[in-house]
Amino acid sequence: MKNLNIYHKIAALLSLTLWSIQGFAQQDPQFTQYMYNMSVINPAYATAEEGILNLGGLYRTQWVGLEGAPKTGTFFAHTPVNDKIELGLSFTNDNIGDIVNENNIYADFAYVLPVGLESKLSLGLKAGFTFFNANFDGFVLQSGNVSTDIAFNENISKTFPNLGIGAFFFTDTYYLGLSAPNMLSTKHLENENGINATGVQNVHYFFTGGYVFDINENLKLKPAFMGKAVKGAPLALDITANVLINEKLEAGLGYRLGDAISALVNFRVTPELRIGYAYDYTTSNLSTYNSGSHEIFILFDVDLFNFKGGYDRSPRFF
Repeated sequence: MKNLNIYHKIAALLSLTLWSIQGFAQQDPQFTQYMYNMSVINPAYATAEEGILNLGGLYRTQWVGLEGAPKTGTFFAHTPVNDKIELGLSFTNDNIGDIVNENNIYADFAYVLPVGLESKLSLGLKAGFTFFNANFDGFVLQSGNVSTDIAFNENISKTFPNLGIGAFFFTDTYYLGLSAPNMLSTKHLENENGINATGVQNVHYFFTGGYVFDINENLKLKPAFMGKAVKGAPLALDITANVLINEKLEAGLGYRLGDAISALVNFRVTPELRIGYAYDYTTSNLSTYNSGSHEIFILFDVDLFNFKGGYDRSPRFF
């Protein structure tokens, strides 16, 4: 009976997710600490730090306490190969109830152009594959009955090619980014017997920005935003404001329009290593059924050729 109840809850969540795929097309993974996971959503993201390999990982467990809630993990690596070209790799896994599992593997190429004494413009391309799997073995929607919903009739395993583009304008103190990391629309579920059971992966557009205000020598204010638009869905907007203390401890608050209030904190353990955590308190109707979302990240910089002499360089804020 306990397992049956779990199936019921996961089925309800999957039904809601699949309905949102059709009706609102809001399928890309969600991140609160987007400013430290930028290369996943924008292939033009660049640091222009020659000789430095940037590594990062993020794990998010969403809507804790809700059976079958999404869990997302990402990993990225990127490095400049000269003063104009930056290359990278990214991997994202999105899992819903151990039933729907999606893996994205991409390679990134960015071309960086100086457009002023202190500013640069990077143009980027992303290419790779999405591996989509849904396993409905033993799936029960109604007590004692196997589902008659054709969306759950058979397991799905498909591979989709994809392309993305982006632009990233940046200095040491601010940035603006515009990107569409998935340009090719794909169908995850097909029509059957004349009944529409299609989930379409539509193009998502991201607009991001951030700035560093010097309050004094030891205190900086770092506001940032991320807007996400997709056909058939309302605009999604994240706004955060962090304070950076002694260029080591960073803490702040965030708001996701109509969805959540967030608390963020990260700490530069060493000049090469930064770790962070974020908690989302759900403000939508789902707040009754979960205790919020948790997100952790780790960033690590590797000086490949000891160019920076023990990392004695200006701090990178984004």
